[in-house]
Amino acid sequence: MPTPAIEVDHLSKRYGARPIVRDLSFTVNAGEVYALVGPNGAGKTTVIRLVSGLAFPSAGRVRMLGVDPHQDPSVRRRLGAVVEAPAAFYPYLTGRGNLRLHGRLAGGVDDDRIDEVLDMMELGNAAERKVGVYSLGMRQRLGVAAAMLMRPEVLILDEPASGMDPLSLHLVHSVLRDAAASGTAVLLSTHHLDEVVAYCTRVAILEEGALIDEVNLLDRRERFRVWVGEAHRAKALLDTQPWIRHAAVRGEEVVFIPSQSDAVGRVSAVLAEADIELYELTRDIFDLRGYYRERVSNERVRRSGVRGSRVESARAVEPPPEAPGGPEETP
Repeated sequence: MPTPAIEVDHLSKRYGARPIVRDLSFTVNAGEVYALVGPNGAGKTTVIRLVSGLAFPSAGRVRMLGVDPHQDPSVRRRLGAVVEAPAAFYPYLTGRGNLRLHGRLAGGVDDDRIDEVLDMMELGNAAERKVGVYSLGMRQRLGVAAAMLMRPEVLILDEPASGMDPLSLHLVHSVLRDAAASGTAVLLSTHHLDEVVAYCTRVAILEEGALIDEVNLLDRRERFRVWVGEAHRAKALLDTQPWIRHAAVRGEEVVFIPSQSDAVGRVSAVLAEADIELYELTRDIFDLRGYYRERVSNERVRRSGVRGSRVESARAVEPPPEAPGGPEETP
């Protein structure tokens, strides 16, 4: 098995007597996008700081590209990161000037690459403006551009899409998806649960610093459902097909995961041969937000014995209020 790009092993962090991260373990492989989600105060930023080597663990260990970043900080040269967004820039320098300085400190980068990341984040038209006049969303995009500047093998971002309008949000997610497709391991924290379903590989749900669930979104994205006349017979039939990896009954529907690209097209023919009426076949959209609320609510019941407010759980995953300065501007 290849070495994970990020390996977190029984990681804990305390400040005094207060536990912030508790016995956390997960891995991120090259080409994956791994998201940390959880209520405010769940420990997401602390995990980001620990993994990127900016904070020391109280127990457990972190390895990045097979190396402990606390013992060998040179591995951070292969890391691009934005921690505790928005990223800090010199407000009296232009966007381009800040990226040039960033590249110089990282060991040198040519102007063509600076132009490339500015265009990637749709900041080309704002490159010569001073960062002091950038909106929050523009500074966020400049932070992602800076993190991508040196073509990192590992990309770590804390709330990279905070303060962005929907178009900018889609842009950042598209850039992260493309980075993973090129082999970069991406770790991010986010409140945007509905969007991450479309491009994340796995999601870790945190509550009070502990991992309470890890959701494989690849399987969830490849899930389909059929509404049929005889659900249990249809499920038994699909179970016998080598091109179906998994099938389960849900009411009058059968939810299935195909194992081959042409499997979905073959389902209707197989059901017709068995005289099973088919009323509808469609992709099964996974409701991560609803799943998240249920898992956090159940975890709070387990710990306290008292059912907490689902409304509070819902509010906990909404993006924080917009910072002063207004919404994202178009450069």
